[in-house]
Amino acid sequence: MPEELGKLTNLLELYLYNNRLMGPIPAELGNLSNLSRLRLYDNQLTGIIPKELGNLSNLQELYLHDNQLTGIIPKELGNLSNLQRLYLYNN
Repeated sequence: MPEELGKLTNLLELYLYNNRLMGPIPAELGNLSNLSRLRLYDNQLTGIIPKELGNLSNLQELYLHDNQLTGIIPKELGNLSNLQRLYLYNN
């Protein structure tokens, strides 16, 4: 997934689910301050959940399930005060 997605600062929703995306989730997605929905599920994403996602103060939905993510859930996700849905299963 290209790091350049982090430059789309006016983006409200990012849906890249059900593809064959591989590799880590770019930490640069934490720059998308207006983002309300991030759906990256059902891919082949690997590595950790970037702590920078905790910067997404407007985020309401975070769907990262059905990937190959590893590691701990970053404590920074606790900063997501508007979060209503968090799906992390099947990793």
